[in-house]
Amino acid sequence: MLALREALNASRRAPLLSSLGVLTIGFSLFALGLFGLVAVNIRHALRGVEERVEVRAFVADGTPMEAVATAMSDIGAFPEVLHVDFVTQEGALERARKDLGEFSDVFEEATLPASIDIHLRAGLRDPTTVKAVAERVKSYQFVDDVRYGEEWVEKLYRLRSIATAAGTALGLAFAAVAVIIIGATIRVSVLAREKEISIMRLVGATDAFVRAPFLIDGFIKGILGGLLALLLTWVAFRLIDTRFLKLVFFDGRIVLAGVLGGALIGVAGSALSVWRQLRRI
Repeated sequence: MLALREALNASRRAPLLSSLGVLTIGFSLFALGLFGLVAVNIRHALRGVEERVEVRAFVADGTPMEAVATAMSDIGAFPEVLHVDFVTQEGALERARKDLGEFSDVFEEATLPASIDIHLRAGLRDPTTVKAVAERVKSYQFVDDVRYGEEWVEKLYRLRSIATAAGTALGLAFAAVAVIIIGATIRVSVLAREKEISIMRLVGATDAFVRAPFLIDGFIKGILGGLLALLLTWVAFRLIDTRFLKLVFFDGRIVLAGVLGGALIGVAGSALSVWRQLRRI
């Protein structure tokens, strides 16, 4: 309680400096939050495209429905498969006319084969897995051909890998810059209380006793800065979502991690700055 009271008193004695610390943490994390928002929406868009990955097995004309039903049951039991649909010739024709409306007059009755559409589970749509499923399905005698857009799947997977790697690298870079800026701001606060720290050491205060108020102060500033960054990111999200394009916002876990991240950065910056100051005394 004494450390908490000291931290609050220090903030009251230097409100401008305390506000500057909170604003610095807030805007640094806001920049990181904007990047995170972009990364989350890119990932969401890629996931939406990835959900369209499927294996389509074309059924030979005259195949008994019993054989098709048995095969669908077997395929549906594959660990990679989410669900299986059967598309009749009429359904294939209707789908083709819908997808290629400008060429609807080209298609005639019974020109498109029936097919078994195989939808894969999330996380199991990489080129290797999709190809393995296609090869297994191709082994059925009544299957004339199997298509899954091999080149398209490979490009999608490559794009996702590049986006993940670039997002991780840029995220770490943004985080490093934020930590440096925040650490420098907190160091200014510590230097402003240099005489106070020296007096505390002279009267026999331990390093832990000296550090405690600064750590609590850093924790409070980090929490407030994290909440400010969250508010600014939400405002930016709403502006873009309502005026330009539809976006998705962070889920509860990411929001909590962001606020706790601000607190952690505040504590780490305070601890490092106090440690450097104590070494000089």
